[in-house]
Amino acid sequence: MSKIGEGNEFVPLNIAVLTVSDTRVLAEDRSGQVLVDRITKTGHHVAERQIIPDERDQIATLLRDWSLDPKIDVVISTGGTGLTGRDVTVEAHRDVYEKEIDAFSTVFTIVSMKKIGTSAVQSRACGGVANGTYMFALPGSPGACKDGWDEVLEPQLDYRHGPCNFVEIMPRLEENKRRK
Repeated sequence: MSKIGEGNEFVPLNIAVLTVSDTRVLAEDRSGQVLVDRITKTGHHVAERQIIPDERDQIATLLRDWSLDPKIDVVISTGGTGLTGRDVTVEAHRDVYEKEIDAFSTVFTIVSMKKIGTSAVQSRACGGVANGTYMFALPGSPGACKDGWDEVLEPQLDYRHGPCNFVEIMPRLEENKRRK
């Protein structure tokens, strides 16, 4: 079972928060604010925060830019993971990923099922890695952001979490790009 270990010290990460919405502005961005509040409460830093419309190319461009920024370790987006025609966040994420973290979607769905039952099938939350940066797409509701952070991302982004976590393998995310 997972737990916080005694041997490692907390490592604060720089996390960018992206809200994808055609209608929200910063003052009304409850989901983005949920993430910001939880990120800072746990000791991580909010490196960037933006709201952009549901436009696949714009989302992918910003994700690429953030993945190349050495001041950003993790990107978490909220919104655009549903099934409607304007929901293109997942496609934009996958345009950028070098590797997808398939189990993130599965674990998020399991967590969601406990809260909203079979309605969880309507979410296409996803996670991946690009340029050594972790990227996660969460649904646009505050509840989904709470669940995604509290149940999945917070423990995995904590270096003290065992038996393993995302932080401990960060130095090796780009080992395939090193000269041989």
